[in-house]
Amino acid sequence: MEEYRGCRVLVADDDPNVHQSLNAYFKREGYLMLSAYDGEQALRQEQEAHPDIIILDIMMPKKDGLQVCREVRKNSNIPIIMLSAKGEEFDKLIGLELGADDYITKPFSPREVVARVKAVLRRMREMHDESRSARVVVDNLEIDMNAFLVKLDGQVIPCTPKEIEIIWTLAKNPGMVFSREHLLKTIWGYDFLGDTRAVDSHIKRIRAKLCKPGNRWEISTVWGIGYRFEKLEED
Repeated sequence: MEEYRGCRVLVADDDPNVHQSLNAYFKREGYLMLSAYDGEQALRQEQEAHPDIIILDIMMPKKDGLQVCREVRKNSNIPIIMLSAKGEEFDKLIGLELGADDYITKPFSPREVVARVKAVLRRMREMHDESRSARVVVDNLEIDMNAFLVKLDGQVIPCTPKEIEIIWTLAKNPGMVFSREHLLKTIWGYDFLGDTRAVDSHIKRIRAKLCKPGNRWEISTVWGIGYRFEKLEED
């Protein structure tokens, strides 16, 4: 594959029409679109071509999109936008819990997909630029936004990009209450499908990974409003 210095978008979908329609629009933006037509091919492309973002259909042969998302998230923080013809809330929340950054329901407008890609990439870029060389340490918790990783008791804890952004936002502002709507706008960059339960789902996963007895901090729920990062007083 020849060297390409622009944005690489991997589209994984078993429908050739999706590839054809999106490719025309991505070309206009100067993006290079890579294609995969099943889940196994998508994983190979992700490993070999190193795309900047993945557009991932849920219903694919060999491995479905949820399986692919789960595999990618084991080793990569690459942005992922899920596609689904179902549009069911169940699918959407599972995709978010696995680490998807956005979710688009078929049928879609190619312009909408391009706009979502731009929004996700811009948000990732802004987070890195604003937080470059920034680090927050609270007792046994360390969030390094330069390396984009989270450590607990000195051990790296695998987290999705959105989980890292949420814990960073909370931990750098201890004691401040963040509404679900504010976190949605701050982390996703826009009103993500109007569903604040996406925030609750991510907080639940963050707590499962990071919150444990002995921590001198906690993520508390402010009922009816949102969440707050609190430093606990020493005994």
